[in-house]
Amino acid sequence: MAKVVALSRAATRAVSQGTGICSPTPISQKMHLRWASRSVLGSLCGGRRLQSPPQRWISDTRYNVPLSAEEVARPAGICTMQRLPYKESAEGLNAAYIGVPLDTGTSNRPGARFGPRHIRAESSMVRCYNTTTRAAPFDSLMVADIGDVNVNLYNLKDSCRRIREAYQKIMAAGCIPLTMGGDHTITYPILQAVAEKHGPVGLIHVDAHTDTDEEALGEKIYHGTPFKRCVDEGLLDCKRVVQIGIRGSSYTPDTYDFWKEQGFRVVPAEDCWYKSLAPLMSEVRQQMGDKPVYLSFDIDGIDPAFAPGTGTPEVGGLTTHQALEIVRGNRGLNLVGCDLVEVAPVYDQSGTTALTAANLLFEMLCALPGVRNY
Repeated sequence: MAKVVALSRAATRAVSQGTGICSPTPISQKMHLRWASRSVLGSLCGGRRLQSPPQRWISDTRYNVPLSAEEVARPAGICTMQRLPYKESAEGLNAAYIGVPLDTGTSNRPGARFGPRHIRAESSMVRCYNTTTRAAPFDSLMVADIGDVNVNLYNLKDSCRRIREAYQKIMAAGCIPLTMGGDHTITYPILQAVAEKHGPVGLIHVDAHTDTDEEALGEKIYHGTPFKRCVDEGLLDCKRVVQIGIRGSSYTPDTYDFWKEQGFRVVPAEDCWYKSLAPLMSEVRQQMGDKPVYLSFDIDGIDPAFAPGTGTPEVGGLTTHQALEIVRGNRGLNLVGCDLVEVAPVYDQSGTTALTAANLLFEMLCALPGVRNY
């Protein structure tokens, strides 16, 4: 028995001497300690290990790890993305979840300002390992939730400035942002900061709409214009832009012609019906090459039968398994940023839309450069 106590104390010391950049919360520290102790005791006593492999809490404590519902109830603790530690800045992180609670640029139903909050709440269902792709992001990268950009709900242009400045700091820290929107306006100032560091980037854009309008009601900045503004400012490598899931009615008969002339590849939703999108993503990977790529996913790219909680729904969209194929198809690309936008929880009281968004954000994390398989 003395030997068991000594081993348990050794496990305690191993966890307490970890070198993680973000200090765990008291709950997570207790959980990590308990798993470390059980790993040692299980090895000694021949007991069943509870986590695979549990010894990583001892030997590899430099990464943040989400809380497990096997140890801490899902409704408990601070509401962060995947119940990761909260950190005030991106310094020292490889990737960070960040919210942009803005919907001032919406043209139809508002409510996306509450998207980040609800995505975080539903993300408690998302676990550490991707059992399909076998990606182990929390064994590979230092990840944390760095909170929300303090947007100005009364001034869209000022909000864009605030977003751009916040993302300039994230890019300067060498961190890859995984953004929870917010309406699609936010991608414009994000790409300003991304292109400032990387130059014109490739874009994989999943959406029901091209978001390439010139203006509406005399305004050049709203959620229907972000990619037109990006083209105007030279933020995109237009020969490496793919838009997937586009559909719906139009105000003009030639709505896609100009963008095809720019070199965009537009994949209408009808071209995605009844098929796997893995072959499409193989072509997209070849088109993108090894240069920087940004992934922007509007939840309305998915059919409202699966994701009704959005402001501008269009029938005939992608299925959730096609959405997974698209995001997983980004693995191997030089992803420098991702976003998931337009979740408006008020239109889906079941929470399914926010849950879908949380899972897609996790899949984006799993697709980042540097993520190893287990």
